[in-house]
Amino acid sequence: MRHRSILWLMVFLIIKTLYTQPPPPTNPHIENVITEISSANIKATVEKLVSFGTRHSLSDTSSETKGIGAARRWIKSEFERYAKKSIGRMKVEFQEFLAPGSARVPYPAKIVNVIATLQPSNLIPTKSVPSSNRILIVSAHYDSRASNPLDSVSQAPGANDDGSGTALVLELARVFSKYEFDATIMFVAFAGEEQGLLGSRHFAAAAKEQGWHIEAVFNNDIVGNIHSGDGTIESTYVRLFSEAYSPIDTGTTFRLRNLLGLENDGSSRGLARYIKEIGERYVPNFGVKLIYRRDRFLRGGDHLPFHEQGFAAVRFTEAKENFDHQHQDVRTKSGISYGDLPEYMNFEYCAAIARINAATLASLAFAPVPPSNVRIMTRSLEYTTTLQWNKNAESDLAGYNILYRETTSPTWQHTLFTQDTAITLQVSKDDYFFGIQAVDRAGNASLYTIPLPLR
Repeated sequence: MRHRSILWLMVFLIIKTLYTQPPPPTNPHIENVITEISSANIKATVEKLVSFGTRHSLSDTSSETKGIGAARRWIKSEFERYAKKSIGRMKVEFQEFLAPGSARVPYPAKIVNVIATLQPSNLIPTKSVPSSNRILIVSAHYDSRASNPLDSVSQAPGANDDGSGTALVLELARVFSKYEFDATIMFVAFAGEEQGLLGSRHFAAAAKEQGWHIEAVFNNDIVGNIHSGDGTIESTYVRLFSEAYSPIDTGTTFRLRNLLGLENDGSSRGLARYIKEIGERYVPNFGVKLIYRRDRFLRGGDHLPFHEQGFAAVRFTEAKENFDHQHQDVRTKSGISYGDLPEYMNFEYCAAIARINAATLASLAFAPVPPSNVRIMTRSLEYTTTLQWNKNAESDLAGYNILYRETTSPTWQHTLFTQDTAITLQVSKDDYFFGIQAVDRAGNASLYTIPLPLR
């Protein structure tokens, strides 16, 4: 009996050790996803998009080979081709609306977004856009422009702006269609970006009105060039733009965030930190540079309408831009070549950015929901910090990552793992910021939740 008791004790200790150790840092399924990203596919897609001559939002819609109509039908056909591998989980559709006249739309015009929605099996059959499930969006704009934003007939190849982002989104749809995730993923090609973010504004407003649970928006715009107009070359990192506050952060929310010193911890900036951490973990030879600005100086992109509606949304853009190859008529002047052509792109660089997107998107799509009701327990003057939160309901939950950093640090510096729903840290809440992530047994971590005070 004594030997049997010792044996059972050993088994108990082994099991306890297995379930109290932190989960693995990487998920083999995500590593497989990354290896499937193809720079050759991205190149072929960009060249096909360029072949339509112009993709100006007001260009020809009836031709089968030229103009934005032919481009959007081709994009939809590609999504539909990938959907065949999803066993019914991917739905493809046009989202159409009439844009009113404006400075860049001289007459009311039909704008068409192209959407592929990949759902978990337990949501089939259902509507194309479920409101109850977590939704992740990866996007780009497929329209292009020449020097004159109203010129809808001249050649406007739009290879890098934003054929690169559109090709990235299509490549992710191709790869992801073969896998099943716990969250809904939407692959979106917006139109009307060059006319004032028309497609994304319509989409974001509809999402807000219908109560969609959008957890993250990845926007990829100009992600295929490594040669700067100033002569420098940079191919080792991508810039990631995020804004701290959104227009809905007003009143009590604004005052509380200022009271707690959380000016840099809005949802969009939190998403950016997550992308940097997870992306660089899975793609260690490529960097993500956090830019604490909503977009390039006085410029904008399709992530902004989502951020303005209160959704976490960020923009990926190449490290170095060349303005000779953006918003330019194709021409040669004084020995300088202008125009947004494929020959000025680096497709392996674009593929590296696609892998960062893929790693982070897949990690979020596999991950548990973020912890809820996270609090800093404040009872009296004290030298330690006690955190408490509600238990997650997922059956494959491993536990929680406790993240903390000094108030001047842009990224998390320390991580602890626990299976409990409360922890006391031997550091002062005066000197650190904190966040809690839910983690499953495969190592997939949720976005983090910032604790609020509870007296």
